[in-house]
Amino acid sequence: MAELLPELIEEVVSAPERGEQDNVVALVAAQDTDDVALLLESLPLEQRLKVWEGIPKRRRLDVLVAMRGDPRETLISATDISEWEAIFFEVDAEQLLELSDSLPNALVDKALDAMDKQQRQYFTDASQFSDDEIGHWLSQDPLVLPLNAKVRDALRLIRRDVPTHADTIFLVNRAGQFSEAVKLTNVMGLPEHVPLVDLSEEVFDTINASDELTTASLMVQRSGFASLPVVDEQNKVLGRLDVSTASELLNEFYERQIMATAGMDEDEDLFSSVPKSAKNRAVWLGINLLTAFLASGFIGMFEATLQQVVALAVLMPIVASMGGIAGSQTLTLMIRGLALGQVTGSNVKALLKKELSVGGLNGVVWALVIGCIAYFWFSDAMLGLVICLAILLNIVAAAAAGVVVPMVLNKFNIDPALSGSVILTTVTDIVGFVAFLGLGTLFLL
Repeated sequence: MAELLPELIEEVVSAPERGEQDNVVALVAAQDTDDVALLLESLPLEQRLKVWEGIPKRRRLDVLVAMRGDPRETLISATDISEWEAIFFEVDAEQLLELSDSLPNALVDKALDAMDKQQRQYFTDASQFSDDEIGHWLSQDPLVLPLNAKVRDALRLIRRDVPTHADTIFLVNRAGQFSEAVKLTNVMGLPEHVPLVDLSEEVFDTINASDELTTASLMVQRSGFASLPVVDEQNKVLGRLDVSTASELLNEFYERQIMATAGMDEDEDLFSSVPKSAKNRAVWLGINLLTAFLASGFIGMFEATLQQVVALAVLMPIVASMGGIAGSQTLTLMIRGLALGQVTGSNVKALLKKELSVGGLNGVVWALVIGCIAYFWFSDAMLGLVICLAILLNIVAAAAAGVVVPMVLNKFNIDPALSGSVILTTVTDIVGFVAFLGLGTLFLL
């Protein structure tokens, strides 16, 4: 899909101009669930909603589960309440656990009503754990047999059903506590009367349901088995964690770490609304502002030496720093989008427009804040105006550079993740200093 995604994005975005909207939507609806989810995340809101309308209701639940939180919420909000009964047909506990943070309480209740008693109990049990504990994400379909089971029992169990990524049978005592594990391959071809306990693994790890999810996921990846049992404090088997779920949880963790370096959430939508994007990023800009003023305070120690330009010298780091953090936020979002094939020539103009709007909104807010602080600090209204304009110009320029720089680097087959931040910092520093000192020359000297 990574290779086809740019082509599909271009098809969808240009479909209205060619009068082929219905044909393109039908083409998208025929793709695999994960592919449809990734494509929807890559589309501007208007095109996203049109494609969503063409997705069959029986597939919408799986698509929502596969999506990130922010773009998923835009589709949930746009879906009529009358459609949810069909969407929740055959919903299970694992799907609802994935969606529950994005769904209004009324829809969570509707989904629970659509479940059978067992699935509702699974949901209730998993909800007792926080979303950073592995008990919240375990699979409720382990292969379990009593400790006195024989090969014939194992073969009967296997003939009924073998869940995905299940390569072992968990043996439990009468209290449901984990005792042994037997690989399925060890059962094949043996006499039916052989006790399974005689075939058990010498060393087999268990995961406590309260374990942190990354720790538990790494245990599965390093175990050499397709899944490990998840147990409670009494060692009772609650479910299992398979290698596929473990890999997804780790991927989300590492993506979250990368996005967090810019003060952003891994669920950030490429095309979320301007106010929401601005709000999500404003907190980090505020934190950065504190560190920038700290640097300015040290520069201010040389006030006597700097004489007439002291105010400009003291405030210069703030201009460069605010532009740098704003640009790094956009750059991080772009690098993720390019890595996943979500950003192409077809949607980059819409993305640039959105990022400039976010930069403009945050630029106005923080320019006014910093301008007022500068005015009260130095009792100079003109100085406040100068830094206010410089901050606004630099944050908007940083947003533009955050989109353009990685696109240009990618076009020349240069990894934006390696060199994008260096170029971006250079751009924001130059724009910030030239704007600030240039305006200062015009209005103050």
